[in-house]
Amino acid sequence: AYTGDHAGRARAKARRLAEELHVPGQMVRYIEYAALLHDIGKIGIDGAILTKPGKLTNEEYDEIKKHPAIGYQILAPIHFLGPVSQMVLYHQEWFNGMGYPEGLKGEEIPLGARIVATIDAWDAMRSDRPYRKALSVEIAESELTKGAGRQFDPQVVEAFLRLEKAGWPEFEK
Repeated sequence: AYTGDHAGRARAKARRLAEELHVPGQMVRYIEYAALLHDIGKIGIDGAILTKPGKLTNEEYDEIKKHPAIGYQILAPIHFLGPVSQMVLYHQEWFNGMGYPEGLKGEEIPLGARIVATIDAWDAMRSDRPYRKALSVEIAESELTKGAGRQFDPQVVEAFLRLEKAGWPEFEK
């Protein structure tokens, strides 16, 4: 249930954020699909790792880090999802190049993946997890702001927080 709710929130916010960033129409649709499908690769990860209440071991974290590539392998053979599969593959890349799977940096990361990364992090922070309670809006905003230019695209964070503060106008909930 959590994954489905998360994917639905991510899809709707990704669409609105892409529009806010003046992304062309067809690419908005691809970004929306990427937000909906970004964690599909987790079906290839042991459920015990995904629901573990405590800190992951290095080996468990290495397993989790496979989910973008697994998602890419699922989506890439579907021709019309080509751009979506790239966004899914790169949604764990960091703006400073310290992410995974390839260590891409800045504009090397597809814009859709940068949008999904920001929305995914926000939703993770604002949701209860097996290992912690949801963070407050203030703490989540602070974390996104601190991560801008490091983990996240600063322009995407700025637009995201602007929409968040405005209550997501013209947002289909």
